[in-house]
Order: sequence, then C-alpha cells, then structure tokens
Amino acid sequence: MSRQRHPLLKTTALTLGAALLAGAGSAHAEISDGAIRLGYLADMSGPYRDLAGPGGLEAMRMAIEEHGGAIHGAPIEVFSADDRNSADVGANTVREWIDQRDVDMVGGLVASSVTIAATRLLADHDRIAMVSGAAALGITNEHCSPNHIQWVYDTHAMSNGTARAIVEEGGERWFIISADYAFGHSLEAEVSNVVTEMGGEVVGTVRHPLNSNDFSSFILQAQGSGAQIVGLANAGADTVNAISTAGQFGLVESGQTLAGLMVFLNDIHALGLETTQGMQLTTGWYWDMNDEAREWAQRYHERMGSMPTMVQAGVYSSTLHYLNAIEATGSDDAGTVRAWMGENPVNDIFTTNGVVREDGRMVHDMYLVEVKSPEESEGEWDLYRVLRTIPGELAFQSLEKSRCPLINP
Repeated sequence: MSRQRHPLLKTTALTLGAALLAGAGSAHAEISDGAIRLGYLADMSGPYRDLAGPGGLEAMRMAIEEHGGAIHGAPIEVFSADDRNSADVGANTVREWIDQRDVDMVGGLVASSVTIAATRLLADHDRIAMVSGAAALGITNEHCSPNHIQWVYDTHAMSNGTARAIVEEGGERWFIISADYAFGHSLEAEVSNVVTEMGGEVVGTVRHPLNSNDFSSFILQAQGSGAQIVGLANAGADTVNAISTAGQFGLVESGQTLAGLMVFLNDIHALGLETTQGMQLTTGWYWDMNDEAREWAQRYHERMGSMPTMVQAGVYSSTLHYLNAIEATGSDDAGTVRAWMGENPVNDIFTTNGVVREDGRMVHDMYLVEVKSPEESEGEWDLYRVLRTIPGELAFQSLEKSRCPLINP
C-alpha cells in the first residue's frame, strides 16, 4: 500500500514502547493488524496552538506510556498533523490516515469545523474520535454519531457557568463579540439563550474572522452599545488579542465588564494577573484542584515547561479511557470499545465518576473560577481560585433536549 503523504502536511509518526516489545509475543488476535494506531489532529501552529497543539500530543504520549507503549503485545503507534484550522485539511488528513495508516482512533480535534468533518469521516469508516478541544454543541447534537465522544466541554456548559453567574450578579445587558465560524456561532447562541432566559438582554453582536489581529473596531462597537457586559465568544489568540485591545481602549475603566466565555489557563498566563485579576470564567479542569491532578501536571510541566490546559488534560484522559477499553476487551473494534467506554465511569486525573452518554457527551463537573490578584498568587501558574462546582447534570444539556438522532430520531 502506498505510504505517500499529502504534500501540504507535515505528519509525524511515533511508536512508543518498542524496547518493551522486544521479546513480546504476537498481538492479541482481536487487535487488527497487530497494532493500535492513534492520530492526533489539532492546530499546531495557529491561534489554538497553546491550548492544545504540541502539548496535547505530549499528553497523548503520556497516556500511551501508562500502558507501557503496548496492549496485549500490540504496539501503540501515534501519528500527528497540523490541521491549520481547515476542515478540508483535517478531512484529507483523516482520510489519509484511514487509507494508508489504518488508524483506529483520532484525538485532539480542536476547531469545530474540522471536528465535524473529521468525525463524519471516521464514523463512515467505523473508527473512533475522542474530541477534546472542539466546543460546538452540535457535535453531540445534530452531528452526533455512535463513534465519537466530546470530552472536555461544549458551548452549553461554558455559557451555563460564566453567563449565568454574571447575570445572577446583575449583569443583564450584554454585547457579544464572537468568532465567525461554527464554534463562535454556537457559543454566541448559547450565551444569548442563558441571558434572555434569566431576564437579561443581548443589545448587540459582532463577529470577527478567525485569527484576527485588529479588534479595535469590535471593541469600539461594544463600548458604544450601552451594554454592561461585553462577552467574548472566541478562544485562543483571538481572546488574548480582544482582552488586550479592551485594555488599551479602557473598556473596564469606562464601567463595562469583560466576560471571557472560553478562556484557558495559557491565556491568563500570557496576559498576566494585573490585566485579568477578578475575571470569572468556567473551566472543565484545573491543574491545582487535587493531589492527583497536581502530580500529573508536574510531570507534564517537566516535559513542556508549562502547566496543562483543560484541553491537554482532556487529551490525556480521553486517550487513557480509550486504551483502557482496548485492554479490558482485548479488541480495537470500534463498537466493542465504544460500548465499554459508555459502560464504565471515567476516574482519572481529569474527573471522578465521569459518564459517557449515548449521545457522545462525557458528563463531568465543571468549575466556576476567579482569576487571582498578583498579591494572592503564590507562583507562576497559581492563577485560579475555585468559586463553585457545577454538577455535570446541571452544566451540560440534558438528553431530553438533545437533537441527536441517536436519542430523539
């Protein structure tokens, strides 16, 4: 079979645990082709690089190492590629991995447009997708499949945490700046729903292209809107640039409140506590939340020089659960593995008693946190104070409201 690669992609392959396999017996009869092949697909060079990127790939490797690099004698291989936040590039990569690498599972998956294209292709070929970064609610609604799981968050959970808390404190008039693609549209819609359901009002919205460098016109529109709250329905470098521009234009000093609706640990670290102190946000995981998380995060820090984001922790957790399923069942058959993952709770550094539902949503607790002041922080990555635990059944959309054809045909 031809091993030629797409000329626009730089795809790397790594086989872990080879030394452990010297002298190992033949692969388990039910593991196809005698190997377990994983793909890691994410933005490796653009605006979402720091929240997932190379760090997510390293987290996947750490999960593989937990199994010694092999299961039942079958080596675990991983391939990685930069999807450039392009659905076409992502789909072409996944198609190549299926046709030429016989990949069993693809993880990472950060941009929602890429994820929707990739998960459709993987389902068509009966492969598994473990979605750690993409947030569009449609991924486990109208775009659901029996083959993929959305692990860390979605736009419903993120808006249900931050927006609800802000409206409860009196922030009723909102202006929303959103990224102009599937994720941004979904987050904008979910925030608008929360605000209006609680008696508030969205007085205006504006959308910006992905990876925008100039947010001045968007911030000026927000300042002229009369809104109390300016919500940022974007992520990664776009969020950092928007917050920086808001600071330059004195948005907070003029009496408005900035609400980051999809803010990551690396964003706060990049902007600094002087700029972000007091900001409330929702997260699915924090490195300093318990002893188990701290121990794993320190090992990750030794490799990457930074603390992991919730997405990077989610890549580790989702990969580990997938590999645990193969070890328990002795098979890499997609249906067998998916059934085991749904029948067994998720208990690891990411969550306790997480549940994988029929629609592909992994339900777990979310956390409302507040960014510490420089005086409160005791170290470079001591950035959050947990204000509230949001139980998973309240954070995520209920099955009764699901638009997933598997649930409500």
